[in-house]
Amino acid sequence: MTARPAAGMRVWGATIALHAVLLALAGVAIAPLAWMVSASFMPTGAANTYPPPLLPHPATLAHYRDLFTRLDVARDFRNSLIVSGLITASSLVINSMAGYAFAKLRFGGRERVFRLMLLGLFIPPQVAMLPLFILMRELHLVDSFAAVVIPSMASVFGIFLIRQYVVGLPDELLDAARVDGASEFRIYWSVILPLAAPVLVTLAIFVFMSAWNDFMWPLIVLSDNAKYTLPVALANLSRQHVQDTELMMAAAVVTLLPVLLLFISLQRYYLRGITSGAVKG
Repeated sequence: MTARPAAGMRVWGATIALHAVLLALAGVAIAPLAWMVSASFMPTGAANTYPPPLLPHPATLAHYRDLFTRLDVARDFRNSLIVSGLITASSLVINSMAGYAFAKLRFGGRERVFRLMLLGLFIPPQVAMLPLFILMRELHLVDSFAAVVIPSMASVFGIFLIRQYVVGLPDELLDAARVDGASEFRIYWSVILPLAAPVLVTLAIFVFMSAWNDFMWPLIVLSDNAKYTLPVALANLSRQHVQDTELMMAAAVVTLLPVLLLFISLQRYYLRGITSGAVKG
């Protein structure tokens, strides 16, 4: 009779220890972000004192006002929003169409083409930057939003993710729609897209975060300061205000906040799409 309470106590103790370790690791991960937010509200020079303060005293919004009035970060924010939105929307349409085709449409060489396409996952994106830049230059698209958006409109990962989800949907639904006279596009639009909503949200989060945080490619193809996205503008700002730690922390918060809010608001769909896509195909 005493064995069961002892075993229960060991399980309870192990659970507490596990949660304590997880909380400690979460604290280590969150601490730099929390200090970044705190430093963005500190008066100029306060973050460079030793030891650095943990909380602003007094708190000020002056650095955020400078970003949006004197430094015109609102323009860079708008540019990033336009580019990320266009990339996300076009990626959802193109990747979902291709994923549906590879999952449910029957055509010669489908599996061979799909396997060949998957080889693209092993190619570092930096390898393609030079030929992509030459292509954009020949199309006279350099220093335009189109040069940033077009190369990201479709991805091997996006096609793979949607294909793995759609392949697990029952064929009977598609056959019933065909019997009723629905075209393939109508099946894609009215049947596949609603059923694939979780994985589409997952892909949208992936694509938007990647586009929002992309630094290298916009830096290569954009030369006009008025067209800079937020990461590129932030890098230029850091060179001009290298000693103004509080201003840079405020700029980092402005850059981080949209993707953080997006992930928090859609995290349940994101997790559902990841888990369901992992067991399909």
